[in-house]
Parts: sequence; C-alpha cells; structure tokens
Amino acid sequence: MTIHEFFHGWTANRCGDPTARLQGRLTLNPLAHIDIMGALCFVFAGFGWGKPVPINPNNFRTPRRDNMIVSFAGPASNFISAFLFGMVFQLLRNIPLPSNLSTMIFNLLITMIVVNLSLAFFNMIPIFPLDGSHILEGLLPYRLSVRYKEIERYGPFILLGLIVMGNFTGVSILSLVLGPPIKYFLKLFSGLS
Repeated sequence: MTIHEFFHGWTANRCGDPTARLQGRLTLNPLAHIDIMGALCFVFAGFGWGKPVPINPNNFRTPRRDNMIVSFAGPASNFISAFLFGMVFQLLRNIPLPSNLSTMIFNLLITMIVVNLSLAFFNMIPIFPLDGSHILEGLLPYRLSVRYKEIERYGPFILLGLIVMGNFTGVSILSLVLGPPIKYFLKLFSGLS
C-alpha cells in the first residue's frame, strides 16, 4: 500500500497538486499510509485498506486527464513492483542457496508478486472508491461521466457486498474475475509454469 499511495501523491504533485506533499504524505514511510480501521478489518476480516493520499483535482493543470493519470499511478506502481520482484525471483533461481534460505526467500518473493498483482488488478475495478472508477470516469464522455459520478456513493456498498458475499457463499466473484490475470502474470513474471 505504501508504494501505491506514494505514487498517487508523487504523480499528483507532478500534475500540479501539492496537497499530499504539503500534508507530509509524499513519503515511503508506511506509518503515514496506515488507516486504523482498514488495518483492523484486515486483521479480523481478511480485507483492509490504507489511508488514501489526499488529492485536490482543482489543482491539476488538466483535471480530467490528470485525475486519470494519478488514479492509474497506484495500480501501475503495484504492477511494476510485481515485475521487479519477479526479476529478483528469476535471478535468484540461478544462484545456489541453502535450501531452507532459498525456500524462505522464494516464498516471500512469490507472495510479494501475488500481493502486488492483486492490488493492481483489484484497484482497476471501476467501482468507487477504487482507482478504476476514476479512470473510467475520465474515459467516459462528459455527460456519461456526470451520471456515473452520481452513483459513486453506492460504490463502497457494492464493493463490500462483493467481498462479503464471497466470504459467506464460498464463491468469490472477485476471485473469479481477478484470479486469471493474477495467475497469468504470476507465471509470466516468476517464470514458473
């Protein structure tokens, strides 16, 4: 979450919005990005969230375009992180290491790839408050984007419903949708078949 939120703030700053920087949120310190309620939900319910970096689209030079770019920066940073962890994984596979150490390192690297791919693809879902909703809003013609924005208040409930429904029914729609691209890129980045 730290890298994801940092790149939202960094990109917003580059697009003309200094809000995150002025509030001390343009940092890689994970403590600055922890949301207490999100952390508690993660511990007790298996899902959580970080504290979103504050962004003021009124400061952007080109608000619709820049909001899309800033929204895309978070998932892109997760995707790039997954790729980099995959490169490290593939490099270390060719180096002889003690088996107990290599197992621990490889499991950690695979976990980091999966976590970052999961964050990247999950955040691209076009349901508010996820990044994908802001990207879709910017891609829609203006009249449709206004109508889309009107229903964003229902987004958190839809998202929560999808998460809870998967926990109660044992059939996770999110896993069905996100699982295939995550598995594909895990194999691609790690070199595992």
